[in-house]
Amino acid sequence: MQKKRLLMVAYHFPPIQGSSGVQRTLRFVRYLAEFGWEPLVLTISPRAYEKCADDQMADIPDGTIIKRAFGLDAARHLSIAGRYPSIVALPDRWASWQPAAIFAGRQLIQRYQPDAIWSTYPVATAHQIGASLAENSKLPWIADFRDPMAQDDYPTDPAQWQRFSQLEQRIARTAACMVMTTPGALSMYRDRFPSAAHKMRLIENGYDEAAFAGLTRDTALTDGYLTLLHSGIVYPDERDPRPLLSALAQFQASNPRLAQRLRLRFRAPVHSDLLRKLAESNGVADLVEILPPIGYRDALAEICRADGLLILQASNCNQQIPAKLYEYLRAGRPIIALTDPKGDTAQALSLAGLNNVTPLNDTGAIAKTLEAFCGAPSSSPLPEPNVVAQSSRRARTAALAAVLDDAVTQNS
Repeated sequence: MQKKRLLMVAYHFPPIQGSSGVQRTLRFVRYLAEFGWEPLVLTISPRAYEKCADDQMADIPDGTIIKRAFGLDAARHLSIAGRYPSIVALPDRWASWQPAAIFAGRQLIQRYQPDAIWSTYPVATAHQIGASLAENSKLPWIADFRDPMAQDDYPTDPAQWQRFSQLEQRIARTAACMVMTTPGALSMYRDRFPSAAHKMRLIENGYDEAAFAGLTRDTALTDGYLTLLHSGIVYPDERDPRPLLSALAQFQASNPRLAQRLRLRFRAPVHSDLLRKLAESNGVADLVEILPPIGYRDALAEICRADGLLILQASNCNQQIPAKLYEYLRAGRPIIALTDPKGDTAQALSLAGLNNVTPLNDTGAIAKTLEAFCGAPSSSPLPEPNVVAQSSRRARTAALAAVLDDAVTQNS
């Protein structure tokens, strides 16, 4: 049977470094062929990425058609003295990508005759490109929301919020399907656009089993210490580290001998200066490690060897789940979750048998959680393997293929 073709519009794609969001598109590209779909990738030129690395280029299947259209990051390429006009950054800093991407996308459609179009947010410009290509070609368009767009307190710039809201309305009117990654986001959008609720679907993030091949916990990360690892970006608001560092100081003051066993490691947190200042001001700099980015597989190996894995997620992100959570679950290590017990992140952990969640803003409770972990790390519960197995990227791709098949059938 001849494979159908999917034009995929995605900002996050190798060789970008430092974003877990790249995994969703990359793994769909890797596994779609198993389910009857051939991906064509339309992405941005690498100069738009702040950091690049080649370690995941080999994960792109041989022969994949990739078109990298010109685009700039307004904050880095179009600013003077750190400022740039807002008109060049609506709906986001990569708005300059849109003209070249639409031109390139039309060429790809004419040459390869895809059966559907898929675009993914965050980076709202990708959805604008997807919408324009779909409207011009009359192909069914699947809009993928890795995060909610227009929220009560985001974006903070009124002009950007208005553009996001307008784009959401356009998507609800014209997309064949809207895909969300969390139950909370799905519920929110069904309430926001009831007339489009019937075409909304849930496809969560996941982990790639192949990426874990050969990874074991044969040695600890740091001899003589317990390493609690946060792998990835620490956002100052959405993953506010201030209560955690204050709690670490409380723990050290109440039980200094036990606290000295702990090393709180932040891998590629981006906001390193903030973390250093917090560690120093709280007097816990000797307990905190702030380390630079490493390759994806090396990061997974580090996750597998950690004594514990740390999740930070504020209540203003209750309808989001950090993509790395699924890799944490697959690693089979204890997870300390500092998040709202009512949010989607806590619910995902609960489904995996992990019900010990501490609110991110409760310094005293966090201090007790750290002390309990250091006092008896081997007693920490581990994720249930049978539940974790359902979160593989291959299974998520099968769900996407079913959505695509349905969209094509409805469009015929």
